Amino acid sequence: MTPSQDVDTTNSLKSDREEYGNPEFDPLDELPDEVEMSIFDHLEELRQRIFYGLIAVLLGVIGCFIAVKQIVQLLEVPAQGVKFLQLAPGEYFFVSIKVAGYSGLVVASPFVLYQIIQFVLPGLTRRERRLIGPVVLGSSVLFATGIVFAYLLLIPAALRFFINYGAGVVEQLWSIDKYFEFVLLLLFSTGLAFQIPIIQLLLGLLGIVSAQQMLMSWRYVILAAVVLGAVLTPSTDPFTQSLLAGAVLGLYFGGIGVVKLIGK
Repeated sequence: MTPSQDVDTTNSLKSDREEYGNPEFDPLDELPDEVEMSIFDHLEELRQRIFYGLIAVLLGVIGCFIAVKQIVQLLEVPAQGVKFLQLAPGEYFFVSIKVAGYSGLVVASPFVLYQIIQFVLPGLTRRERRLIGPVVLGSSVLFATGIVFAYLLLIPAALRFFINYGAGVVEQLWSIDKYFEFVLLLLFSTGLAFQIPIIQLLLGLLGIVSAQQMLMSWRYVILAAVVLGAVLTPSTDPFTQSLLAGAVLGLYFGGIGVVKLIGK
């Protein structure tokens, strides 16, 4: 930046402070799109945003239902060697609707998130708007990472435990409905658990909890991670629970590093 640009920037900041009649005014705390709206206008906009979001979810569900056979086959891969049974009329049909519902929600989530951001954006300052991009991107990447982690590691580990435990005693014939309840629950609960660093980042940026305070609570976090691993993991084997608890701890301490990195 040249000296003339420095002068222009300084003069611009000075003029902003003078314009608002406050010498300590920070332009980053300004609401650039502030618009006077009545409570009914806010409710009407909220209704529209919800309507658009529901339409997106519905279209996502319909699209996933069309391709549900391929999605079901993909989710059956971790259970290699197991045969699935339809134990009641229409069981596979209702499983297809359930799988399409979860998948459609994931597919439509970017548009739903966009609608949420558009609704809250006018009430955010320039400083707060700078956080939207990193938070949304980080949350999306972590959720996707959680699903991949569950698909590649948690689900196969849990299924191997159940298969080996019943080997030589029972034949592995599973209800397709119960299997997908197990898989979908583990996928989405793991994706949500991977949001821990985002929560830490927001708490740090808002000045609610510092990195030092987070680090001092490590004993309670270990206990919480063990409990979380036991609650979120449908299987009862200690290996799968430890795998999830270890991932949660790694995310927590990684979140502390990010909060410390930003000076909080």
